[in-house]
Amino acid sequence: MNGSPILTQMPKIGRALERRTAREVIADKLMVLVATNMLRPGDELPGERELASVLHVSRETVRGAIRTLAARGIIEVSQGSRSRVADVDLSDLTVTIASPNAIDSYDLEDVHAARLHIELKVVGDAADNVDDETLRKLENLLETQRHCGNDAMRFLICDREFHVAIYRACGNPLLSDFVTDLYTYMMDYRRSAMSRAGAIEASYRDHSEIVAALRRHDRDVVIAAFRQHLMRIYETTKDLLMQGAASGRKQKQKGTLNPE
Repeated sequence: MNGSPILTQMPKIGRALERRTAREVIADKLMVLVATNMLRPGDELPGERELASVLHVSRETVRGAIRTLAARGIIEVSQGSRSRVADVDLSDLTVTIASPNAIDSYDLEDVHAARLHIELKVVGDAADNVDDETLRKLENLLETQRHCGNDAMRFLICDREFHVAIYRACGNPLLSDFVTDLYTYMMDYRRSAMSRAGAIEASYRDHSEIVAALRRHDRDVVIAAFRQHLMRIYETTKDLLMQGAASGRKQKQKGTLNPE
């Protein structure tokens, strides 16, 4: 399995797009969603129309990307039903610079400190450099997020596009890639966090404030809004990690008290 080209090929999202088809780019984006546990084995994919809207491509492009992933055994396509994520582990796949496994091996406090140190610089630069095309994309993504209801998976697919669009607007591809990798940290927990009551609405409000500040090219307000957003991500992730640790301790104690 370690020799599989699926696990060793870097998606190179956002790089050399002129040499790659839109279908290949979208296939790579969907593959990254699986690698980061934003999409899990057994999950039904959103419909082609919805994915096309979020990813800003045609339905035909989405359909071709899904066929590509089905041929690789990453997506299961069944006649008359939604496409599903296959039982496949892509956690060693390189997303931009590092794999999700590599990022998740770091301590939460270290990752949070790195995001505050680097990501706030990146989004501040994005406030200075963001263009009208990116702003239109962010506004369209906001509109899509507004209609996600309580569907954490669909919101996070849109959320990733939202964050990456801002990172790329900073004008430094290396910093953008590095921050994108940090964004993937503990995505499995993030999906659980976004399933909590009010979580999607809170993130949507954060995003609305960020876009409003970006539209004004107000660096200080963008940084302040992003800092608040990162603190929300940190607190919810920390809470879930602590709950997971407590549950693990209880299971261990139960096993000690009731040995088989």
